[in-house]
Amino acid sequence: MPFSRYAQPRFLTLVLACWLLVFFAVRGILLATHFAEADAGFLAILRLFAVGTVYDLAFLVYAALPLALYLLLCPERLWRSRGHRAFLLVLTGIGFFAMLFVAAAEWLFWDEFGVRFNFIAVDYLVYSKEVVDNIVESYPVYRLLGVLAIVAGVATLALKRQLIASFDAPSLPRRQALLGFAGLLLAAGLNLAVVGQSFPHGEGGNVYQRELASNGPFQFFAAFRNNELDYRQFYATLPDAEAGALLRAEVAEPNARFLGDHPLDIRRAIDNPGPERRHNIVLVTIESLSAKYLGSFGDQRGLTPNLDRLRGESLFFSNFRATGTRTDRGLEAITLSMPPTPGRSIVKRQGRESGYASLGQQLTARGYDSVFVYGGRGYFDNMNAFFSGNGYRIVDQSSVPENEMSFQNAWGMADEDIYRQALKIGDQDHAAGKPFFLQLMTTSNHRPYTYPDGRIDIPSGDGREGAVKYTDHAIGQFLEQARSKPWFADTIFVFVADHTAGSAGYEDLPVANYHIPLFIYAPGFIKPREMTGLASQIDLAPTLLGLLGIDYESTFYGRNLLLDPQRPGRAVIGNYQHLGLFDGKDLAILSPRRGMRRHDDALGESQESRSNADDPLLRRDIAYYQGASHAFRNGLLAWRPLSTAGDATGR
Repeated sequence: MPFSRYAQPRFLTLVLACWLLVFFAVRGILLATHFAEADAGFLAILRLFAVGTVYDLAFLVYAALPLALYLLLCPERLWRSRGHRAFLLVLTGIGFFAMLFVAAAEWLFWDEFGVRFNFIAVDYLVYSKEVVDNIVESYPVYRLLGVLAIVAGVATLALKRQLIASFDAPSLPRRQALLGFAGLLLAAGLNLAVVGQSFPHGEGGNVYQRELASNGPFQFFAAFRNNELDYRQFYATLPDAEAGALLRAEVAEPNARFLGDHPLDIRRAIDNPGPERRHNIVLVTIESLSAKYLGSFGDQRGLTPNLDRLRGESLFFSNFRATGTRTDRGLEAITLSMPPTPGRSIVKRQGRESGYASLGQQLTARGYDSVFVYGGRGYFDNMNAFFSGNGYRIVDQSSVPENEMSFQNAWGMADEDIYRQALKIGDQDHAAGKPFFLQLMTTSNHRPYTYPDGRIDIPSGDGREGAVKYTDHAIGQFLEQARSKPWFADTIFVFVADHTAGSAGYEDLPVANYHIPLFIYAPGFIKPREMTGLASQIDLAPTLLGLLGIDYESTFYGRNLLLDPQRPGRAVIGNYQHLGLFDGKDLAILSPRRGMRRHDDALGESQESRSNADDPLLRRDIAYYQGASHAFRNGLLAWRPLSTAGDATGR
């Protein structure tokens, strides 16, 4: 008698077939709603669904194991009891609800990020409070859950006859049950060996097609398993001597002297010209501020009048690029001047997030009050542990009295409230005669896009447009208030985004989606001008220390952008898997399994091709990431206290 005639396989097959149908429907709906982006002809659609079915079955093999084990161990008497049948019917209803919930979650995740579940979804599961609050404030969640529950109940009733028929079928003999379970285990083992995150299409090509062919739950667990990647194991490498020579050429400056012996050790003494200047610094990292939202970059909606005016009053960098697509990546790049190494950012590598030669540590060692000021709760993304372990003290939502916050949402207090905290700290430090470095991280320009009423002419919660306009309003208000302070004339104000508002695109690393603005504003001593050369977030820390004329020992991968403005720029960009180097025209990409590609004319037609380590741009790309990964793993980025390091010139 074939397996399908027995009760347990029939029940299991029925449940898994429903899951498969839901996966098929999700893929079809996403394709229909993003057909233009997918740019898929008939054959491409067939391939998309064929690959997708493989992914769906791969996930279902894993998902079937615990249920199959239960069915195998269930005694005959229990299987036949009326109570157990009722239990299985309820369990089936719960399963239908779970299927529909996952489908809805995939839709919402795609709506936000343009991809299936990935490493971001893993992080969001860890920081569930903020994420759940954000979803509740952004979507009609309770109504949606009610609808899903009703649909799950109706589906269970519709299949009740088939379910009861499966219960009444003959029970599977123990020997055949063991053989069936062994077959599932074998299939799971083959899955693990053959079906990975990029099966079978590898890297490159149209990202929308690749994501549509994927399976959200499968990618979620794959991302969870691969949250840290060993560079040397997964990526293309060069001999250390070659990579080191290339890397040192990238970070070399006329005022730098290398101190380390290992080829990949870039620690160097920086001798900035002129006397040291003890100006205050207020560095504002703005949530999700894409350059494209600024009116001065062509947006016609009038969302950023204050920033547009500030552009003409600042040292403005018009071709500035974020390193990643998440807040923690932006903070890593700005604070440590580090390329985005594969896996988690250093900010989130618990147990290995502290002890680095950060921007804050450099300034704290010179008597500054270095403070990380965050609008939310700093346990999110491990920010408190990272900043407190790298030379900063912390002021976040949990340390601010309720009466000093005019508005709060899922992510924290409104931008105007965080700026009030900055003004308060500045006043206290000025009164104490202490220079200050305030590194702020805002939250308002983030879904659910809510902010205090009456501030701008767009209602709170009405979408990104209103959040951008409120962000700009709060910046204008902050600068107006700061101008009345006795410390204003001696302060450098920096406004930069952590990343852009969207990272999805046709390619793995769409360069245009990493474009952010950088303003350095100090009307008393920094002349307004516009810098058009390509630059990266990793260049901000050495540029600021250069402005202060500080001599220091550097582990930074960035450059002082003011030292040699004519030097060709470059930008390191990435996500948790793909590692890119953009030279202003072409883009090199490193991927797991030692994949190497390039995109010629990356901001135009972006012609993709396979490449190898003979390509000069790929060699530079390898040098950055091989060097950064080696330095992280071998403690080469550590802060050296002044008592053991001496001064930056080696005296």
